[in-house]
Amino acid sequence: MDFRAQLDSPLFTHFISHYAQPTGPDLLGRTEPFFEWQESRRQAGLWPYSRSLEAAPKAECGVRSETGAVRQGLNFGSQDYLSLSTHPAVVEAAQRAIQDYGLHSAGSAMLGGNTTPSLMLEKALAEHLQTPHVALFSTGWGAGFGVIAGLVRPDDHVVLDALSHACLQQGAAAATTNVSRVPHLNNRAMRRKLQEIRARDTQNAVLVVTEGLFSMDSDVPRIEELQSICREYGATLLVDVAHDLGAMGPRGTGSLGVQGLLGKVDLVVGAFSKTFASNGGFVATRSPAVRQFIRIMGGPHIFSNALLPMQAAVVLESLRIVRSEEGDALRAKARENILALRGAFEARGVTCLGEPSNVVPVQVGDAKVARLASKKVFDRDIFANLVEYPAVRLRETRFRMQVMASHTLEQVQRAADGVCDAIEEARAELEVRPAATRASRRDEQRPQVEL
Repeated sequence: MDFRAQLDSPLFTHFISHYAQPTGPDLLGRTEPFFEWQESRRQAGLWPYSRSLEAAPKAECGVRSETGAVRQGLNFGSQDYLSLSTHPAVVEAAQRAIQDYGLHSAGSAMLGGNTTPSLMLEKALAEHLQTPHVALFSTGWGAGFGVIAGLVRPDDHVVLDALSHACLQQGAAAATTNVSRVPHLNNRAMRRKLQEIRARDTQNAVLVVTEGLFSMDSDVPRIEELQSICREYGATLLVDVAHDLGAMGPRGTGSLGVQGLLGKVDLVVGAFSKTFASNGGFVATRSPAVRQFIRIMGGPHIFSNALLPMQAAVVLESLRIVRSEEGDALRAKARENILALRGAFEARGVTCLGEPSNVVPVQVGDAKVARLASKKVFDRDIFANLVEYPAVRLRETRFRMQVMASHTLEQVQRAADGVCDAIEEARAELEVRPAATRASRRDEQRPQVEL
């Protein structure tokens, strides 16, 4: 296919946002334009989403596209940061739990769905976070959404870092219309916003939302300063540790551990899907009253089936490894891979955003180049996720490389070379020059996808 002839067509110029707000009386029929656009990208090999793994998410595995194309190659697209999903002890824990408790939790946590593994997990997480009261959720998304929707009321205020996870943003939108977003990692802007809110409202609560590690840009907030600002203005701080807990910090305590803040933050929310080899999430608090209130008032907790006993056992065993010397060794190996991957890209003149973490955002810039490069990356037997507008800014399309402890340095180098070659070929084929600098952030705000 001559892609240059298609550069001004929806194949390259349209995004999901073009189809997100359809109108008309036919509720089902008005989805057709989106499907037609999606199908055109699929058939051209330019739809890099909804792929399926043919085996466990190892460093090398088979990946199937939605059109049925299968590639056996390097996996830099899975969230299994310490490679615990295939760890023998974790697999054995899952098997034991199935043997002892069966496959199903058979109820919500409020109606008999808790099991011995889930109660043990709550206790272990509380100890790990030095925060005594933990509520489990069946998904990380449910934890993020549920804690905000459960605590915040219509007259309250929520102030989010502009790049907060979608579950946090949607939880805020469901709870109140008093939702503000401040520029990413800008504590001065946060102070101004809280000052503005408190100048006109001292009677209602304010919840401030940030993350321990922002995965799209791989950067970290100054959490202690943010907590101090919150206390100055009578606000509550929530930190989402989905991407850093277990994978970073002393004994896997994440950004809170690195910054000496274990047990000092008002609310901690997290997910198990990145490091702990399972679906599921949690909310941790110092208050037993808050825990009980969230369990009853947070819809995803009371109206979803509880975490499966197998999942709870898997997370519990993963947490044991995370806190051990073996966990330290796995984090050290992952960091070696992370630094090697970032260095390999930088040696080829390709920018990696943020600071070293298991998520390595590889800047492409031009969305048209990125779409074609993504096809070429897959054709090279490399699995890497493409992130495009509106999940990131229009001129900041990127690959999101996810590094695991089980990758080898040879695989890391091969992946970097393959992605760089694909980007260069796509630019040459489309006759697009690389951008000189990263696009300005200005005051543009955009939602971040929940991944």
